[in-house]
Formats: sequence, structure tokens, C-alpha cells
Amino acid sequence: MSAPLDAYAPALERARTHAFAWLASVAERPVGPSADADELAPRFAAALPEEPTDPAAVVDELAALAAPGLMAMQSGRFFGWVIGGTLPAALAADWLVGAWDQNAGQRYSTPATAAAEEAAGGWLLDLLGLPAGSDVGFTTGATMANFVGLAAGRQDVLTRAGWDLDRDGLAGAPRIRVFVGEERHAVVDLVLRYLGLGAPVAVPVDGEGRILPGALATALDTHPGPAIVCLQAGNIHSGAFDPMREAVDAAHARGAWVHVDGAFGLWAAVSPRWAARLDGLDTADSWATDAHKTLNVPYDCGIAIVSRPAVVRAAFGVHTSYLMADDHGPGDPHEKVPELSRRARGVPVWAALRSLGRSGTVGLVEGLADAAAALARGMAAIPGAEVLNDVVFTQVCTSFGSDERTRRVTRRLIEDGTAWMSGSRWHDRDVLRISVSNWTTDAEDVRRSVDAVARAAAQEP
Repeated sequence: MSAPLDAYAPALERARTHAFAWLASVAERPVGPSADADELAPRFAAALPEEPTDPAAVVDELAALAAPGLMAMQSGRFFGWVIGGTLPAALAADWLVGAWDQNAGQRYSTPATAAAEEAAGGWLLDLLGLPAGSDVGFTTGATMANFVGLAAGRQDVLTRAGWDLDRDGLAGAPRIRVFVGEERHAVVDLVLRYLGLGAPVAVPVDGEGRILPGALATALDTHPGPAIVCLQAGNIHSGAFDPMREAVDAAHARGAWVHVDGAFGLWAAVSPRWAARLDGLDTADSWATDAHKTLNVPYDCGIAIVSRPAVVRAAFGVHTSYLMADDHGPGDPHEKVPELSRRARGVPVWAALRSLGRSGTVGLVEGLADAAAALARGMAAIPGAEVLNDVVFTQVCTSFGSDERTRRVTRRLIEDGTAWMSGSRWHDRDVLRISVSNWTTDAEDVRRSVDAVARAAAQEP
């Protein structure tokens, strides 16, 4: 017997009520949580009841327990990390994905979600200016999207070196060296650990964190053999982009696979204003980005793009008698990501892009950059503050003199609750780091946030 509607209706109605109440509160509530995990853990961990509890009552209890520990990450005044809010169409589509409960790994068994994801993938390639016919997979986030691109690179360079990775594994294989800029995101090193490739070769960068193509060429020449180059679209502090065309040319001339970590910055390619800074992006071999960052779809959704479908499908494809494989055309979704069973994460991406259209997607990206520029101007006007980076895309780093004062200002700001910005360390200095990623951020949010930082700075002379 299928579950009757009345088994779901009361709990879903309560969830709807609590969801609407939360969304209504975001605009004015303090951004940060009012209780930490140590306070909340014992409340959640009360003795498990012996008897069943009404589902609607469980939803009410969950909402009440969680309330003090929720961060208003959708707020227009949340700048702590590049996380993004939730576009209305994307949130609604995510609710449907949960209700449909499709195991979206196969085209045969779940054709609707497969078709939506394929359409979203095609739109993404078009918007980002990446090669038509590339495989697009939807992962849990940028970490696994980078995993996909670098795993495809590993598969390709070893195959070209005459090594059968599937049969023989990594033991005894030719050494693969991975070349990265000195200011790559730490997730790249994490993924290399997952892949068994070891620590990368760090290549010098300029003052904004951009890799130096000449230094990359020298490093590749110094370490001959199978190679992967990982470039960056969006430095986590400066927002800067590696010089794609020069770096890709240097890498390809030496037989390297080129992967681009573009967790948030890859989206700059959709904007005529910013695309020139990514000239040559399309000549790389694989790319990784997030949809829950700049595009503002719900957690979790990364995007992995590989220009050579045969390579990524060789890395992740599974063929058994009980799986009804799609042996032609776009392939099965599970062949493009490291998950045989998977959620239909690409459906909210389809909804977001269908809702925004081309002009709306460009406007979203450029609006985030405009808000970052306005925040940088506001920070620079605060007495004793210094903006340390050129405002490139959506990141702003500010110092308030000494490291100790910068830390105090950051703590004071978080305690104030009006805005949330994270502390970090860049170029051997403590900084207040601003990451603009929410579609809701407007001029009033910028004004209130700058005023909050100014108050914090005035209280910490």
C-alpha cells in the first residue's frame, strides 16, 4: 500500500508554517545564532521515547529546538563565507525533489529528473561559455566537484602514460604531479589526499593570488612526467582569477590536464563585464563550481564539468546486469559523479535558471559584484580601516591596523548581530573578510552592515 496523503499532510503543513515563519524573520533577525552546539546538543539528545510520536509534533519540536542555533545565512547581511541564499523557484523545486524522492542515478528509472538535469547542464555550458558536449554532473558541493575534475585528470594522464589505473591501481604507477598556485583553496589539497596524489607543487603567485604563467612553465619543466594543473577562478581572499589562457597554454604544451577550481568565481564568466578576466577559460579540460554559492540554490549542490565525457565516464561509470544503463547520448547521471545513488540536485538548478533567464543570471552575478564594491567603499571610509585587495568580483578583505585590533573588531561585529563577516588571515595579516553571495543583498543591507563595522571599530580603539 502506498502511504496515504493524510499520513503526510499534518507534518508537511507544520513544516510549511515553520518555514514561512523562518523566512519572514530573516530580514530583521540577528544574523548569528544565539546558542552554540554545546548548549543545543543535550536538548536534542533527550532520551529516545519508547513509543512513536506524532509526526506533526516532531516537526514542531524540531523547529523549537533548532531556532536558537540557526544562522540566517540567507540574510542580505550575511557575508561570512561564500554560501548564498535560496532563490524562490529553487527552494520550491527542492521541496518537490524531496517529495518525489527519486533516486536520480539512472535515465531509465527516473527520466524526468534526468531530463531536467541535462537541460540545466546545457544551459550552464552556454552561460559559462564552456565546450558544448561536455559532461555536467551534480555533486554535493565544490569539494566533490573538484574531486570529479581531478579524478578525470588522473584517469587521463595515467592512460596516456600507458598505465591501466582500473586494473593496476596507483601502486607502482608513474608519479603524477599536481601544480597549483600558492594561494589555492585548501579543498584542493584535501581532494588530492582523497585521490592518493599527495601534496601538490606550489607555484608562485602575484599580490592578488594569481598564478604566474612563467613560473608554472618552469615548474612543469622541472618536474617532467604525468601532470595536472589546477587553476583558480576566484581567490578566496582577493576574488582574483588566474590568467587562464596563458596558464592553460603553458600546461597543454607540456601534456598536462588542466582543471579549474571555480567554486564561486566561475560564475563571473556569465557577465560581459567580468568574462574578459577569464579569457581562455574554455580551453581547460575540467571545471568545478557551486550552485548553492553564486547561483543561490539550496544546499547542497556542486557542479562538475568535464570536456571529455569518455574520460569522466571511465572514472565513475558502473555497469552491472541489474542496472539498465543508457549506452548512448548524454549517459546516466551516476557516470558523471562519485555516487551510484543520488539526489536530483540539478532540478533546483534547472528551476533557478528557468526563473532567472539569461539576463537575470547576469544581473544576479553583477549585482553581487556591485554589492562587494559598495562594501569596499564603505570599509575604506571607516577611520583606521584599510581594504587590502583590489575589489575583484565578490571578496573584500579589510584590516583595522594591528592583528589584535582586527580580531577585536571582528568579534565585536559578530556579537552585535547586525551583520556577519568572518575573520581570516591573508598575506601574514589578520583580516575581516567579506564574501558577497546572497541574491537578497541590497543597498540598505550594505549601509547597515558598514554602519555595524564602523560601530565595532569605534568601540575597539
